[in-house]
Amino acid sequence: MTDIRELVRQAAQKNLLFLPHAIRQMSRPERMIRANDVEKVVQEGEMIEDYPEDQRGHSCLLLGFDAQQRPIHVVCSPKEDYLAIITVYLPHPNKWNPHFKQRLSP
Repeated sequence: MTDIRELVRQAAQKNLLFLPHAIRQMSRPERMIRANDVEKVVQEGEMIEDYPEDQRGHSCLLLGFDAQQRPIHVVCSPKEDYLAIITVYLPHPNKWNPHFKQRLSP
């Protein structure tokens, strides 16, 4: 069975579909995340969480960095003809470890 990271890359080569929630999050004035930054995270980022039982289909959380070295989290789900970009955000330092790879306990 192909792992989720490989499925993400294969789906991303076909097309990226930014869902409405992702677009809203990316266009918030205090964060402004560009689509090409999301593409870079999808292609080069590290998978930090896997959600095989997600109701939207198998999905995962990726971590990457933009040109300003801001950490970016991308939740995505590979489909047959595209990669669904579910949400995109800048992880809050109070909720993640210093490398933004593990959630902090509440």
